[in-house]
Amino acid sequence: MSTRDAVSDLIRGNIDAIILCTLSSGDSYGYEILKEIASTSRGEYEMKEPSLYTSLKRLENQGFVKSYWGNETQGARRKYYRITDDGTEELGEATERWVRVRNIIDRLLKQEGGER
Repeated sequence: MSTRDAVSDLIRGNIDAIILCTLSSGDSYGYEILKEIASTSRGEYEMKEPSLYTSLKRLENQGFVKSYWGNETQGARRKYYRITDDGTEELGEATERWVRVRNIIDRLLKQEGGER
């Protein structure tokens, strides 16, 4: 397995939290979310469009995200997504889970205190 595939697999397990984090800074539409994720990762991770929309649908069904149609003066109407209060709470819990798991992995790989 290539390094890039391994990194993508680790990220894939946290896509919902990544999307919620992106939406925590303001409402956004699909393409803009994809660009923000690529930019924030400094180009090291580019989410695929089908993964984004599958996750957004799941998040909306769980009540973590709400969607609405924007009024575009030029071009096609865009569907915007907004994080809900429940989504903000879920993001906090997901972040805590990630930190807990990262700490365990760091210990297992002996990364605490600079050990190798």
